[in-house]
Amino acid sequence: MSKEKGGRVVVKVFLYGIKPEIWRRFSISVEATFLDLHNAVQAAMGWENRSPHEFRHGKGKRLVDVIGPIGLQGVIGEFQDETQVALADYIGKKKLPLRLLYRYDFADEWVHEIVFEKKEEGEGGPKIIDGARACPPEDFGGHFQYMQALHGEIGWMNPGYEPENFEPDKVDFTPKKERKRR
Repeated sequence: MSKEKGGRVVVKVFLYGIKPEIWRRFSISVEATFLDLHNAVQAAMGWENRSPHEFRHGKGKRLVDVIGPIGLQGVIGEFQDETQVALADYIGKKKLPLRLLYRYDFADEWVHEIVFEKKEEGEGGPKIIDGARACPPEDFGGHFQYMQALHGEIGWMNPGYEPENFEPDKVDFTPKKERKRR
């Protein structure tokens, strides 16, 4: 564990392949693990934690190192258990902003960029700061199908879904139970 205890990091998350951008900004304790970060991203984005995920990082464009759940398949580089890596350990003394990828639902391939923007004082659980636009519906088919629906080329399969609607005060960071992998 890191010697530097306490404090928070401001995190921005946005989805690749979608314009206008769907994004969230929240702060989380630097003592949180990557599993805690996964749960915070799920809550902030509005995902339902129904699919596999991983955090990918590395040098340049070679993002082959993975932080994720034990048993994850297809890892080429170094693997680290997400329950054993604290954000403070990952960030260390690196200069912020610091970026990595978060992949969720390997079939739909929702790829998010996570940016650790800055450190700040404080403690406690994750806190939403801001964001824009509703998260895509779970199991919708990925960013290409989402963009087709957004442009009216195909219909929304989710009655009542409003793509522009994001209400920060409705974000609940209480972790949801992880569902069985399909």
